[in-house]
Formats: sequence, structure tokens, C-alpha cells
Amino acid sequence: MTQDLVHIEHRGAVTIVALNRPDALNALSRALSAQIASAFAELAERPETRVAILTGKGRAFCAGMDLKELSSGESGLQAADEEQGAGHRRFGMAAFPGPVIAAINGFAITGGLELALCCDIRIAARGAKFADTHARVGVIPGGRMSALLSRLIGLGRAKAMSLSGNAIDAETAERWGLVNQVVEPEALLAEALALAEAIAANDPGVVRRYNALIEENFGLNYAQAVDNEHLRSREANQRFDRGRVDPATIAERAR
Repeated sequence: MTQDLVHIEHRGAVTIVALNRPDALNALSRALSAQIASAFAELAERPETRVAILTGKGRAFCAGMDLKELSSGESGLQAADEEQGAGHRRFGMAAFPGPVIAAINGFAITGGLELALCCDIRIAARGAKFADTHARVGVIPGGRMSALLSRLIGLGRAKAMSLSGNAIDAETAERWGLVNQVVEPEALLAEALALAEAIAANDPGVVRRYNALIEENFGLNYAQAVDNEHLRSREANQRFDRGRVDPATIAERAR
């Protein structure tokens, strides 16, 4: 890599992945996008990492696609033969089987908001801003925006955000269900790490399967989700070695 556009820090079972284009508000250039995908592909080969935290250096989480690069003709939004787009690939995060927590330190705009949406859990610093400006720049989204935003915050709110391009603050994002929690900027990483470590302390195989099941069932209706949970539970629990964990240990972990 000619430039370190993604900074990686391993902290035991948790890895912090930080976008490192602060002068460009961490805009998604082709090079940065490739390094994000490469970072999560490498984490997939690192069994020590059970949970990842995605954040940004500087005053932005991510300001979206690099419009200067796009306007120069150097890069397209999506290759003509690309069948699995950014939303399916989660901007490369799909390669990593563990949960990803977004620690949103500042602006999360358009493609940057999609990047946050593709994370499993979102914690925002007070002062962060969120906007979908696809309509303003004349682009149809391809990173889960139209599919997921309305499911998180409701149809009317999603349409108001996406069709106007207007921004909302972190407190509104929390109230609407776009982010899980709002904290002071200086506490952001500590809060994300505390949650990541709590997740990492659990059985990693169960965490991965349970996370996938929640995601899978989110796209089903209630009856389908109940049936699917029963099927997945039966498949998984029939393989569970009950002698491996005694009831007292299970009870202690539940406290």
C-alpha cells in the first residue's frame, strides 16, 4: 500500500479499523474502499479478532463517495459486471464473520451513512451529523440506503431524509433508532470498546450464528422468522455438546 488509508489497531479480541483520510473527511475513494475491503478480509483470517470497531480519523466518520474522483472519470460508482454491490458486500465488511460496531465520530453523509448502516451496531458522538444526499447529487443508492433506512427509522422519516437531503443531529438519530447510543466525543471509543469486549466475551461461534440469524430474520415476516428460528435452533442445538458447559456455568454467564 502506497498510503495508509486505513489504520488498524488490535486490542485483544477487538480490532479497531479507522478510516484515515481526515483531510478529505474520509471520503470513499477507490483506494480507500479497496483498503477497507482488504482490512476486513484480513480480519476474517485472524481468529483472535471476534469483534471489529469501524471509526474515522479527524472530524468525520465518512463523507461518502469521493466526488472529485468520480467527476474526474477515474472511477465508476459500480462496475458494469458487478452482481453483488456495496450493500450485499457491506463495503467489504461481509468478509468478516463477527459483529462490526460503528463508532461514528462526526459526519456520516450519503455513502458514509450507508457505511454506518452496514455495521451491526452504531454508537455516535454528540455533534455527529447524518444525511442522505443521493437525490441532491443525482445518484440512486447502492449501499442498503433504500432497503435499510426505512426499516430502522420508519418510512416517512426515511423519505424525508432521503428526498430532501437534510441532515439530522445525533440526538435525533438516537430518538429515531438510527443509532443505539449517543455519548460525549471523548467517551466514544471507550463506549464502543466496552460493548465490543462484552460481545467478545461470549461464545464466538454462537455470536456469529446469532448475529446472522437476527439479520436473516429481519427481512422475513413474523411467522417466517419464528419458523426460521426454530429450524436454525434445532440444527445448531442438536450439535451442542451439553457436557461442555454445565448448568451452573450457563447461569453464571447469564447474570
